[in-house]
Amino acid sequence: MAASGEKPYRVYRGGRQKGKVPLPGREQARRQRRGAEPPQRGHVRRRPQREFSRGRAFFWSLVAVIVVLIVWAVAGYLVVRGGVGEANHRLQTASPGIDSVLKPSGGLMMSTPSNVLLIGTDHAENGQPGRSSDQHSDSLMLLHTDPGKHRLIYLSLPRDLRADIPGYGSSKINAAMQLGGPKLTVRTVDQFTGLSVNHVVIVDFGSFVKLIDAVGGIDVNVPENILSNRFDCPYSTTTRCQQWQGWRFHKGTTHMSGHTALIYSRIRENRLNSSDSDISRGVRQQQVMQATLSKLAGVGTFFRLPFKGGDLMKPLSTDLSTNDFIQLAWVKFRAGTTLHCRLGGRDLGDGYLQPSENNIQVIQEVLGNSAPQPPNPADGPFGPGCLIGNSAFTQK
Repeated sequence: MAASGEKPYRVYRGGRQKGKVPLPGREQARRQRRGAEPPQRGHVRRRPQREFSRGRAFFWSLVAVIVVLIVWAVAGYLVVRGGVGEANHRLQTASPGIDSVLKPSGGLMMSTPSNVLLIGTDHAENGQPGRSSDQHSDSLMLLHTDPGKHRLIYLSLPRDLRADIPGYGSSKINAAMQLGGPKLTVRTVDQFTGLSVNHVVIVDFGSFVKLIDAVGGIDVNVPENILSNRFDCPYSTTTRCQQWQGWRFHKGTTHMSGHTALIYSRIRENRLNSSDSDISRGVRQQQVMQATLSKLAGVGTFFRLPFKGGDLMKPLSTDLSTNDFIQLAWVKFRAGTTLHCRLGGRDLGDGYLQPSENNIQVIQEVLGNSAPQPPNPADGPFGPGCLIGNSAFTQK
């Protein structure tokens, strides 16, 4: 009971406060917009975690792949650069001053037409005593790049073509290598074809095995069935070698290891074709070089560079720089048309090929000044001409 005079309740001052009245509906809507439920007593509200969406996963995976590719490319570039430096040194040692006979192309290889002279050499005895001291070139081929038209043109020069060798007179075109090395060979080819040689690559077929194995083998279009003469017997006993008939290759595309490609390039006689000759051997060597160049510019070779990049350069002697090789690979990748041309002549029975007058027309086809024409049967089995998308001239 309250004391006398005291009221049983307390009086508070009333009146509306300033601002909006916090109604229950408004407070709930505000919390829903914030994405939070009303806090409960004794509960600590935590910030909601974002979900790792598929888009974010794809983005970071792409970034990781790009980083790996960049690291791989840099490692491969450094390895190849060391091999290219050794290849440059080999050329300068074999032919000092060769830069003086190479004509500048006037621009980058990826944008300016260039001529690369490919010289194949093979000094194995191969059943011919004394051949190890013979320095004649076994294969001559010009690679003409035409980036503007997205074309690659391989121009083969038969080794027995009669040509004027500067300072020595008329002889087989492959004798220039014996008489004056790569430097005289460049001058001879430049004068004979009228095409300025911008770069040179010398391929040693004896060590070509490592290069081909390093790129995973090559695919070669064998134009006809081949049964070779007996050389490099694969057996260790004399009895089996005497019974062995020779190396066999079947017509069609054949995947070759380094050893198989070397055997194919060294065949001097096809016993199944009486018209087969030493010129045919040069054609087979050019096939091997073309197939190897194509494989070098392939995507699969890129992933082998950090491990095999040094081996790729060991069979080569060249003036091409690392950047030149990269540009050449890019031109090869962009090329939509590959043209295989050959200069030719008539076999007069004296061991020489007398150059055909139609060789001039073939040069114009290489330069893109006229449409490519196949060999004319009237010119004989070694006549000049061009083929599109074919890597071999088949002799009939």
